[in-house]
Amino acid sequence: MSVADLLAAFHWLRPLWLLLLPLIAALWWIGRFHTAARETRARHVAPHLARALMVGQGKRGRLMPVDTLAALALCLVVGLAGPAWSRMPNPMVSQTAPLVIALEVTPSTLANDVPPSRLERAVLKIESLLATRSGAETALIAYSGSAHLVVPLTGDPALIKPYLEGLSPAVMPVEGDVAGQALALAETLLADQPVPGTILFLSDGVSGANLSAFTARDDANTLAFLSLLPGEAPLPEIEGLGARQVSVSADDSDIQTLERLLASAYRQALIDDDRLAWEDRGVWLAWPAALLALLGFRRGWQLGAVALTLGAGLWTGALGPGSLGIDVARAQSSVSTRAAEAESASPLTTRLMDAFLTPDQQGRWWVERNRYDRASMHFEDPAWRGYALYRDGQYAEAVTALAALETADAAFTQGLALIRSRQYRDAVAAFETALARDPDYPEGERNLALAREIRDYVEETREQSDTGEDRGEGADDIVFDNESQRGVETTLSGDEGDKLLTPEQWISAIDSETGDYLRQRFALEAAMSRSGGSADQAAEPASGPISGGVP
Repeated sequence: MSVADLLAAFHWLRPLWLLLLPLIAALWWIGRFHTAARETRARHVAPHLARALMVGQGKRGRLMPVDTLAALALCLVVGLAGPAWSRMPNPMVSQTAPLVIALEVTPSTLANDVPPSRLERAVLKIESLLATRSGAETALIAYSGSAHLVVPLTGDPALIKPYLEGLSPAVMPVEGDVAGQALALAETLLADQPVPGTILFLSDGVSGANLSAFTARDDANTLAFLSLLPGEAPLPEIEGLGARQVSVSADDSDIQTLERLLASAYRQALIDDDRLAWEDRGVWLAWPAALLALLGFRRGWQLGAVALTLGAGLWTGALGPGSLGIDVARAQSSVSTRAAEAESASPLTTRLMDAFLTPDQQGRWWVERNRYDRASMHFEDPAWRGYALYRDGQYAEAVTALAALETADAAFTQGLALIRSRQYRDAVAAFETALARDPDYPEGERNLALAREIRDYVEETREQSDTGEDRGEGADDIVFDNESQRGVETTLSGDEGDKLLTPEQWISAIDSETGDYLRQRFALEAAMSRSGGSADQAAEPASGPISGGVP
């Protein structure tokens, strides 16, 4: 998040506490200057002799107990006022804004100046980025002389990988550079999302004919480029377009930079969502206040010891004992639940976390590091535990954990988990429950319609498979019984052109290369585009499991 965005979102949750600041300033001035000046005046001793007899009069600039008390009070009052500049994420949806990846697939990307080649390095970088986006909405676009939607927005990164590996300049129907068309296609995908997303281009250059499209783009979505040029060289063509540019690297530093960029886009999207609560950051000031209070143990600084007692009492009374993140009794419960990770975690780390963090806080700590398996072992809150199980791929366990909640969020996430586990009828029922609890739930109607479509398609396919109608087979032979010895027995067989495939031929037919499939599909889309048809409807790729959007 930029400084400008942070300042724009900054506000106070409990601003009335700030009324104590003038009182603190007045008391500090009285204790620092007025009281000290009065102590230097003596009734029965001449002023010049009194100054000579007083100790420490030349050290007025040093830190005094009243300074520590004032700083401590300042930290506590500002913390109690509740500074906030970000929203609390919804645990029922993915914590990442949608991402559309646009990959340039041209002959120039086959250059091996970025080993093994620019295109292969780009594929590796995309796979590394997808590994960090489990459950997040991601789409893939390939472009050269034409732009094609390879995989629509999906929360299953495993669905993108096989298509990604099949991309090469040989599958593209037309050579050239239509990055502007890829940008328009990406904006179309993000137009239906409840929050803005990020468009990431992996390219070794943009032709001048595309610059007008980038200049007129929608600023609501974040634009980023991963340069595939050697030597971490930037792309000079995109200077001034308001796009964030990252150079490809041999290590994962470029991926880490992109992760921070995506996280910033996600935080900005949360700020614009009025349905989410603001995250109170005042607790951060408790720790500097505690460090200042430790100065009260210096010799002669009794005032600091009093500040330690009063400050802790004020904070505890206003925000509750859990505001500091310290709840030893609760943290030490559920130890048996977390015993499974004791071998892999450092004993010192485990002891410190158990001593200073509640189980839910430990789970949140692991969630922020994308360790959803460990997070699910810690969470006691059923909503967060169900979310962690869902992100970890434990869909059946997530459905069970969320069954105890009667919220629209819980039912919606149950529907997503049931779709992933291919329980389509139950998924439809879960989405219907979510809409019954909240008719205006975001993405509820869309996911319910998609779930019904998948259910109907699967059931229809199964029915056809039972009769062989989907393969045009029917029965091998049709024989009319002639039990009454009337007429003539007749055996009908299929036409010579309708011979059944052998098992080897059938396996060969379905085991085609992904590149061949993409080549045929892209050629069909390009042909339909030239003839005035809709390229997007020419041949949709198999869509992945439904994934909810970020509210």
